[in-house]
Amino acid sequence: MINKVRHRVLNLSLGDAELRLLRVFASVVQHGGFSAAQSALGMTQATISTHMRNLEQRLALRLCTRGRSGFQLTEEGRLVYDAALELFGSLEKFQSRIGEAQGELSGNLSFGTVDAMISNRELDLQGALASFHAKAPRVHLEIDVAAPQVLHQGLLNGSYQVVLMPSVGSVTPHVRSQPVFSEVQKLYCAERHQLFARPDEELTDAVLASQSFAGRTYMLNEAICGVNFTWAAATPHMEGTLLLLLSGAYIGFLPDHYADEWVRTGRLRILAPERMTFEDMFHIAYPRNKPSRAAETLAEAITESVRKPR
Repeated sequence: MINKVRHRVLNLSLGDAELRLLRVFASVVQHGGFSAAQSALGMTQATISTHMRNLEQRLALRLCTRGRSGFQLTEEGRLVYDAALELFGSLEKFQSRIGEAQGELSGNLSFGTVDAMISNRELDLQGALASFHAKAPRVHLEIDVAAPQVLHQGLLNGSYQVVLMPSVGSVTPHVRSQPVFSEVQKLYCAERHQLFARPDEELTDAVLASQSFAGRTYMLNEAICGVNFTWAAATPHMEGTLLLLLSGAYIGFLPDHYADEWVRTGRLRILAPERMTFEDMFHIAYPRNKPSRAAETLAEAITESVRKPR
């Protein structure tokens, strides 16, 4: 079957229309379904369905199934998706290399990062983007905000050319990364929580471990700052953690810069800060194969934007 699929794909005439259909298909796969891809594509679900049907007709292949079990790729769909990512990567490299030959940076650059970066005191990311645009005004920059595990996987499958993210464990041989700054994480609860008014000296490890804890989907369920928390919820995003904390039902860690405003207004409280504090190291990462000059330029701009301690 796979040889037959390859034969069909290789004999497909690829023009702008086919490339647009393949990009719609790739977005649907990356978002996990038609409805989830609507916002990213700026299309209605009916329009996405039409595009997918047109692509399947052109390829003479069934690419996916939809039903009660959700969106799933067929074997042929997985092959086409992998081939499409390779194609997009080759096109971007071609555009970048042509720009370099002409003495200027051009083409598309996909950059991914986690949420809650604007308030980060260690990094002037918006300044880095301004610096990058001044150096590469013809590069079309696409920014995506996603969970660390999504960013890491996106580097491997070609969805991103550069990412800024906290460490997600062991570094794979296909990715190059460099540490750029660390982010301070502290433990918080909201004013509705039963610990909000209790003094820090009463917040023993046993008391903290007995509370419902909001963790991160990309973190291992293991001791943090010496406490084995009772995981009752999890989210990959800081905004998701903040929502859980403000419900009054959970305690959890947040970057101190992200929580500061809520602490100042009395909506959040820091719990046992002398013990419940750790640092999260952030890395710039890109594929180990030679990155484009545009990717290197953005990585350099971000590294240079780290604020020096006074």
